[in-house]
Amino acid sequence: MPARRTNRLRKPHPPTRGSPTSPTAATRVSAGSAPVWRRLPFATSEIFEVEDHEGVLVTYERELPGGPMRVDSAHAAYERELSARHTDTLLSVLRGLASVPGTDAMLRLTVQGDDRPLWRDHDCFRDALASLVDRAAARHGAALAAHVPDFEAGVERTRKALRALPDAPVTAIHGDLVPPNIHVDEAGRPVAVLDFGFYTTAGDPAFEAAATAAVWDMYGPHAEEHAAELTGLFGSDERDGHFRWCAQQLRRNAVFVT
Repeated sequence: MPARRTNRLRKPHPPTRGSPTSPTAATRVSAGSAPVWRRLPFATSEIFEVEDHEGVLVTYERELPGGPMRVDSAHAAYERELSARHTDTLLSVLRGLASVPGTDAMLRLTVQGDDRPLWRDHDCFRDALASLVDRAAARHGAALAAHVPDFEAGVERTRKALRALPDAPVTAIHGDLVPPNIHVDEAGRPVAVLDFGFYTTAGDPAFEAAATAAVWDMYGPHAEEHAAELTGLFGSDERDGHFRWCAQQLRRNAVFVT
């Protein structure tokens, strides 16, 4: 099967050179080809070789079938109405991922931007997430507090809400199910999911659904409405579009803001 050279450490783009190599990045990349993914009802990335090219991590992978469901909302405004075909496709992918039990290898993964495996020193997902919130707030709180009112109180409410969550199954989590990361065939059926690594871990499948609702349409004019509908269905400053999105998410979150 033909291999393609691609970058597994950023948002999906045409094959390109990646970002600087690190042990954490290499671990995330390796997880994308774990045999456990083969039980899914759609194809996933399979890494043939990993290479360090002048400090840039490059992977050689099999070519996946189908094509992106649609381009990212940063490059094309999504319509107000979510199509039934898109939501059906997304639900199929979420159900498929939720059918795969979490593995020890998944529990050892570090999510992007953090400095340790998500599950280290924890035996339940809710506590692992609450600790991640603490670390993220320590790293980025000063910048976010300038744009999110009552930031510290919001962090505390979020921490308490996470720790109060009930027990849940621990299954595979992709963590970045934006439309370009789901390949479909001509009939719109999901045939492949790619770009594991950004937030790949194991945990509550409800987290996957909630995260997907938030990131499905990050920048379009109807992003807030799309996030609300999908939820019901199942940088460092203001110059950075992703930072602005993060701040907006916190300002309109019912738990974070009273």
